[in-house]
Amino acid sequence: MVKQQHRKPTKAELEILMILWKHSEAVTVREVFEAVNEQKYASYTTVLKLLQIMHEKGLVERDEQNRAHRYRAKIKQKETGKRMLDEVLQKIFGGSASRLVQQVLEAETTSAEDMREIRKMIEKAEKGAKQK
Repeated sequence: MVKQQHRKPTKAELEILMILWKHSEAVTVREVFEAVNEQKYASYTTVLKLLQIMHEKGLVERDEQNRAHRYRAKIKQKETGKRMLDEVLQKIFGGSASRLVQQVLEAETTSAEDMREIRKMIEKAEKGAKQK
């Protein structure tokens, strides 16, 4: 089995993981294929092959009890996001969280609602730090 630190999903694998994370139950290749094709075109065999590769890498689990195999994400969304964010933080922002947040705040796509939510998160984090 592949070690967790080596289980970095590719862009295409991450798109499939996003679909799997939205479902609480395991889904068939057909269901993943249909969800992928809502966003962009991919053949059924391409989706099937990606799921097989992801299974070999330990990114997904496969239930083989029925004729139609069912897949579910084996890795957690939060853990994957944290690991990928840590990598971006180190590679692009030199480990500086403040530079990362500055980039987010300066982005034209950051809405007023996002800003309010960010403020709430900072206040909550500060309260948690004071209690320690």
